[in-house]
Amino acid sequence: MDDTLNVRFSAHINWCSECKIPLIISDFYETDSLCPLCKNPTKYLAKDLRPVFPEEKLLLELLLEKNPHDFTEKSVWCENSRYFIDGRAKPISSKTFETADCEKLKNQIEKNKSKISYDDFNQFIQKFCEANKNRLNELISEAHEFIKETAKDYPEENIILSFSGGKDSSVVADIVTKALSNSSLVHIYGNTTLEFPQSLVYSERFRKNNPYAIFQIAKNEDQDFMKVAEDIGPPARMMRWCCHMFKTGPISRVLNGLYKNQQVLTFYGIRSAESVSRSKYNRVENNKESVKILRQTVASPILHWKDIDVWLYLLSENVDFNDAYRLGYDRVGCWCCPNNNQRAQFLSRIYMNEESKKWHEFLINFAKKIGKPDPEVYVDSGAWKARQGGNGLKSSEDIKIRFTNCTSEENAKNYLLVRDFDDELVGLFTPFGKVSKELGNKLLKEVLVLDVKTNVPLISLQPFSVDGFEHSVKIKTMNVKNHEDLQRKIAYQIRKFNACRKCLKCESVCKVGAITISKDGYFINPDKCVRCKMCVNQAVLENGCLMGKYLRTKETKNT
Repeated sequence: MDDTLNVRFSAHINWCSECKIPLIISDFYETDSLCPLCKNPTKYLAKDLRPVFPEEKLLLELLLEKNPHDFTEKSVWCENSRYFIDGRAKPISSKTFETADCEKLKNQIEKNKSKISYDDFNQFIQKFCEANKNRLNELISEAHEFIKETAKDYPEENIILSFSGGKDSSVVADIVTKALSNSSLVHIYGNTTLEFPQSLVYSERFRKNNPYAIFQIAKNEDQDFMKVAEDIGPPARMMRWCCHMFKTGPISRVLNGLYKNQQVLTFYGIRSAESVSRSKYNRVENNKESVKILRQTVASPILHWKDIDVWLYLLSENVDFNDAYRLGYDRVGCWCCPNNNQRAQFLSRIYMNEESKKWHEFLINFAKKIGKPDPEVYVDSGAWKARQGGNGLKSSEDIKIRFTNCTSEENAKNYLLVRDFDDELVGLFTPFGKVSKELGNKLLKEVLVLDVKTNVPLISLQPFSVDGFEHSVKIKTMNVKNHEDLQRKIAYQIRKFNACRKCLKCESVCKVGAITISKDGYFINPDKCVRCKMCVNQAVLENGCLMGKYLRTKETKNT
């Protein structure tokens, strides 16, 4: 079904030189390439486009050393960093964005922004919407059908709209609300603490404009992004620990509070055109390998839409959107995301100048700390975005699983801990069975983990002391067929105990909300835990703890 839709909505962009607007030409149907408004022939222009608003037009004029407002009467569109001015391409190199005098541009924008006009822009947009209305009608019709079909097995109170403040989630919020004829659906806004200022303003405006919507804000109040980055390094493209700690985890907490152990359906604004990884998504995902929060099924109504389709919907349906897009941003997640391109960084140096300076200074200091020979080049070239693992970081030591085999007892290992044996460590063994302090040898401070059905001991935990191991625990497995498999999962829990940075991933993988991670520690509620063992499942949580991925080095890669 997904492949068929992908082909059905596959399209390219033609240009009408008479009307000065782009036309979305379907690759599936034998579409007439004449402009539906003026009936003149059109020519191929690009694979996808986004509109350039008057605020970005002013910046473009200044960047190209034109007179301010030279492009006011021109129809300007953009594909990545290639601009089309009345249909003529004008590529802007990454080097231009990298070397631009942002302070000068900022002052020039301030001086000329009062004369910005939307009159001509609005006329072009009106024509664009009118010319492409058939495309829009087909997109809406199909999306409504998908939404209704997907939602039919869920009570409406269990239907969630994931609201990020971006254009895609704005479309999804509007189109799902209309398809289900329900303006009181639950919206969850993940405030990552790294939001664009415009995103925070827009989220407040959205709440006021949608008074019947149940609007929940998910925010991690316990962590400071900069302090975490100092400890484990800044996020990188393949190591975006911030997503779990500041978005997925807090959202999971909101779901736990609202729905306890109920399954929910979440409509997302994910689109396959955004990245290679997202192009592999199914339109409905509910398997443990694909869904970040296991209690939810994820549905993507606009998975196959292009950028220009999203803007066609927003502008035709008069849907409010984030004002950061008017400035030229084409994505509005975290403002310092390693996935941001050179143009986005350039824009932030203009519109978020102080924050950008502080972030750049932090990256330089980080590069020095991990021993980079030329920190400026490492940062300015973007090499920091490609870093992998915890090389050069003291915190990388915490993920190493150090143990010795016990010579006096079979199937027993002595594990090194970074701190004293305590109740938090004992609680980490709840997924394996019923934890019993009473039945263990009290003189040895032994704790037993029992099979929940038979009460047969499976695991023995004992505080232990041995040369070179200041804090340690002896763990013995019993009455199981595969001791090696159980010890491997036990090692995952030892890694959690030693390396936990409260990323909140474990809360997200628990369907029944049994795991709570706070400043007081990691707690598994034995009355809620159903021993599904998802928190020690390699397919769900590689090596038991995300820090194992983010802090591993060549030495620890296979531990």
